[in-house]
Amino acid sequence: MAAVPDEPGGPTLARVAAEAGVSVSTVSKVLHGRSDVASRTRARVQRLLERHGYAARGRAAPTGLAAGGLVDFVVGELDGPWAAELVRGAEEAVHAAGLGLVVSAAHGRGRTGREWLAALAARPTRGAVLVVPELSEAERDGLRELGLPFAQIAPAEEPPAGVPWVGAANWSGGRAATRHLLGLGHRRIAVIGGPPRRLASRARVDGYRSALEEAELAFDPELVRYGDFSNEPAHRHALELLGRPDRPTAVFAGSDQQALSTYRAADRLGLRVPGDVSVVGFDDLPFTDWVTPRLTTVRTPLAEMAALATGMVLQLIAGERPASTRIEVAGELVVRDSTAPPV
Repeated sequence: MAAVPDEPGGPTLARVAAEAGVSVSTVSKVLHGRSDVASRTRARVQRLLERHGYAARGRAAPTGLAAGGLVDFVVGELDGPWAAELVRGAEEAVHAAGLGLVVSAAHGRGRTGREWLAALAARPTRGAVLVVPELSEAERDGLRELGLPFAQIAPAEEPPAGVPWVGAANWSGGRAATRHLLGLGHRRIAVIGGPPRRLASRARVDGYRSALEEAELAFDPELVRYGDFSNEPAHRHALELLGRPDRPTAVFAGSDQQALSTYRAADRLGLRVPGDVSVVGFDDLPFTDWVTPRLTTVRTPLAEMAALATGMVLQLIAGERPASTRIEVAGELVVRDSTAPPV
């Protein structure tokens, strides 16, 4: 357990490593009592750890789930119900295994990859579940150097072979949302997607395009907007789309937050949902059944995704190999009150 550090905010293991002339992983090994460090190096690092207020544990690294310990859940941003649903799924899985969960924001307070890796190294973490869209190869290498098994949730791009990850069936979800609107009779359907570099965003828009092709309708790039999955850019895009003289009669939003921003834009323009414009979201966050009108959306089982990713990490901690390192969780269209045939 770390003692009170000798400087405001406490030193990072990166600083200890720099002063000792070794890697952060070596400092972590000494701090956690690992035996695979040369005696002279161990002594030098221990002196620096003590000087900076850390107390090395002096025991071998725990093995197996029975040894207890912590699992880190690192998410890009902690704001919003999307992150809360993921944390809920991870906590349930970790609790059932008899371990504790530490939740932190990778991008909070300007934190860098090196800093959150150092934070993981400074505590008795057994593994990590990462909801960090863009995990660099250097960060993956850092996790491996620390000996920490990890899995990713909803990565921006498909990770390298062998890296466990869980994602949603985004393409089929986008297709189902668009087919629903087509089935109601809509022909001018706009889409507001997330960042185009994100795998999930591109897949949802590709599903939308596939449904249009299936209905023998031309893809109109003028009806497509990209931003992020949050509110403000979506509100701006919805105002642009719904303010057109040839406005769309329906909008497929890439997230529930974007769908609510579309509600707000429609209201500002004096349009009714679904009387003047139908709206479909994505995720089925808890608030979607409470807004007016209740939102039609593609349900993404976020808690289940987090539980599956956490289960992979727990298997690796136990010395087992997951049956699959890539899991795509199917969603389903939930039809409520925000969609109707065009007038």
